[in-house]
Amino acid sequence: MKEARDAAEHSREMRRNGRKAAPVTLAERRIAPAADPALRARIEALAPWFHNMDLGGIRTAPDHFLGDYPAAKFARFADALPADLEGRSVLDIGCNAGFYALEMKRRRAGRVLAIDPDERYLAQARLAAEVLDVPDIEFRRLDVYDVGALGERFDLVIFMGVLYHLRHPLLALDLIHAHVADDLLLFQSMQRGSREVAPVAADYPFGETEHFFESSYPKLHFVEREYAHDWTNWWVPNRACSEAMLRAAGFAIETHAEEEVYLCRRTKRPYAERGAGPVYPARKDDA
Repeated sequence: MKEARDAAEHSREMRRNGRKAAPVTLAERRIAPAADPALRARIEALAPWFHNMDLGGIRTAPDHFLGDYPAAKFARFADALPADLEGRSVLDIGCNAGFYALEMKRRRAGRVLAIDPDERYLAQARLAAEVLDVPDIEFRRLDVYDVGALGERFDLVIFMGVLYHLRHPLLALDLIHAHVADDLLLFQSMQRGSREVAPVAADYPFGETEHFFESSYPKLHFVEREYAHDWTNWWVPNRACSEAMLRAAGFAIETHAEEEVYLCRRTKRPYAERGAGPVYPARKDDA
């Protein structure tokens, strides 16, 4: 089986590098030797899937343009996370089909809350948890802008693959810092542009503009229409911008775990003494 061969090769590579091999993921675990037609129908009824998981011998997104995603990506940074999360609370923001919430449970996390504004993604996640026999994850329909309504903080907040889909990305990071992050933040964003990070001074004279033309200066690219046939791709940072936004929101980068992935720790928000944090009032549904 390809998954078993890949896992074995990954284990050998980790041992050669003197690191503990990451465990085979829950999404790769096969539940039954033969595919269940009723299960296949339930999976297909919730299509399309963005998380390509193996549920009872059935791939949820067999033609995914990124292949075995997100399992293949997770394998590249899984060892950056604590191997044992026993008793720790986890909030997965923009959980999609629940891959990361399931993996945190596999690491013995305590309370795991997974939120997403899309009911179809939540239905996918509930089905995945059912098939993989992980009953104690709470799935809730909630937008990142409304995390203050949760009224609790979490030891680990997962914010993967969400930032570039938001019209107000820095506000989202500010709200996470202000309301739900207690310690660690696992962050990922699609990045485009330079992978270099230019040194940036604390301040510049008004007439000095050359640094704005440097490709490695923090840049957040605005997508007015669509990118990759997806109208929800609004802002795409370069690497320098991702890192600067995290720091500006009060998250110290501890590990650059993968090209687009950072493990951060909550710290004091810069300039916090000069004004209040983010304000996002209750709102009525609008068009």
